[in-house]
Amino acid sequence: MISSWRRRRAARSAAKERQQGKSGDMELTLPVHFRCPISLDLMKDPVTLSTGITYDRESIEAWIEAGNVTCPISNQVLTSVELVPNHTIRNMIQDWCVENQSYGIERVPTPRIPVSSVEVSEMLSKITMASQRGDHIGCRELVAKIKALGQEGERNKRCIVANKTGSALSAAFDTFSRASLNRNIAVLDEILSALTLLFPLDEEAKSYLGSAASLDCMVWFLKGGDLSGRRNAVLALKVVLSSDDQHRIDALAEVEGALEALVKLIKEPICRTATNASLMVIFRMVKSSYANENIIERFVGMGFVSLLLEMLVDAERSICEKALGVLDGVCESEKGREKAYNHALTMPVLVKKLLRVSDLATEFSVSILWKLCKNEKREEGGVGIEALQVGAFQKLLLLLQVGCAERTKEKATELLKLLNLHKDRLECIDSTDFKDLKRPF
Repeated sequence: MISSWRRRRAARSAAKERQQGKSGDMELTLPVHFRCPISLDLMKDPVTLSTGITYDRESIEAWIEAGNVTCPISNQVLTSVELVPNHTIRNMIQDWCVENQSYGIERVPTPRIPVSSVEVSEMLSKITMASQRGDHIGCRELVAKIKALGQEGERNKRCIVANKTGSALSAAFDTFSRASLNRNIAVLDEILSALTLLFPLDEEAKSYLGSAASLDCMVWFLKGGDLSGRRNAVLALKVVLSSDDQHRIDALAEVEGALEALVKLIKEPICRTATNASLMVIFRMVKSSYANENIIERFVGMGFVSLLLEMLVDAERSICEKALGVLDGVCESEKGREKAYNHALTMPVLVKKLLRVSDLATEFSVSILWKLCKNEKREEGGVGIEALQVGAFQKLLLLLQVGCAERTKEKATELLKLLNLHKDRLECIDSTDFKDLKRPF
């Protein structure tokens, strides 16, 4: 009898061990009500629609942003797209994750509740009222809060942008710019920093930033602000001038020290973003269809042509394109062309950029060469001869072979005719030197 009891106990122990072994290898089943009906994955941020059905926030937001106006499961038309956090389901999921940690399940973190349109609207109203009564401290705290919310994620940023935050902040910037600059410098700096997160801005926001007071303030930051302040100011100016409004261009040019500050950002770069933005602002100033030649001559008087040519020697693509665009605009002026004629780098750099950087860089290079050769007053044709010496004729022939825009083709053809006048005075490089040159685009 004892032997029989021992055998039964041994059998039970063996069965228990087998069961434990099986359970260790057993696949864990995810409860159905913890799955998102769209992705079928474990919900990390469960939210409930107006139809009463719960989804994971990321999945249902993607569904709504795709233009759908119905509930994915019930097909009912949504009376509201407001997503209500389902705290009960989330707590249950978190408890389940903790209970099954032995299976390698990690606890779902408690998600941050995204900002709502109502909250954004309330903060913007407070910012407007604070700016109107001159409360720079209170306004700065509210702007910092909005900036922090926008930096938490794209979801918050979309909500903030959708509520015309850019216009409200630009209006506050304009209001504080009209008051004491020294007293309001901190809040103005905070607003500029927040605005850089909201680009591009609408026309209403641009109109506030394009006011005389706002432009004065941004130029102040360009001249005397810290590195971040200078960067934010030039980025804002780039947005303000994006519509090529001649009134704003003229207003900026009239601000004392504005042009010098823009050139300084290029001469003493703080970051690539600021350099690109500064070049873009200058490009719009010199390329405007109603450009005041005085603006170009002021840039030329600062040694800007030499600065651009030296920058072009080893500039990366984005900066190279913008620098060539600015130089093309500067060469509309007689004084600009004169500076280019007298600089040793002009022809070597321009010819080097042909077919080397991008289609846009090639177009600008051809345009500059065309302006220089066509408008040269010196009878000896020094520019044409120098262009021939550095291989411009062969490069232009190759450009016509590989193809380019129609306007560029016309200028290249005219350039070849101009250069051909001086060809017999110089032994040119044989065109076979370029037989292995491949088209980079």
